[in-house]
Amino acid sequence: VQLVESGGGLVQPGGSLRLSCAASGFTFSSYAMSWYRQAPGKEREYVARISNTGMTTYYADSVKGRFTISRDNAKNTVYLQMNSLTPEDTAVYYCNGVSGGWTWGQGTQVTVSS
Repeated sequence: VQLVESGGGLVQPGGSLRLSCAASGFTFSSYAMSWYRQAPGKEREYVARISNTGMTTYYADSVKGRFTISRDNAKNTVYLQMNSLTPEDTAVYYCNGVSGGWTWGQGTQVTVSS
């Protein structure tokens, strides 16, 4: 299994970013996927989850209404659209299965700062 996250960067408060996670090494369309994040000095936390078909999504309370998870099974890619970003969203963002059991990718850094 290989998970490669991209799309992070530096953004001002209130801004938006779209993260991507390209997956390989397994039958992507058979698995629900999740996004996680780890802020400096904190443990990794769950952000959002999407079913294998993309029909069902779940969000952590901290991002509900601001973030949208989606997927393209034809491209083996899961996305995270992040709007209305705040400094508290600063973290390294990762994708993985819903149990977080696969080898973690390198993540993509998101920094929200003016």
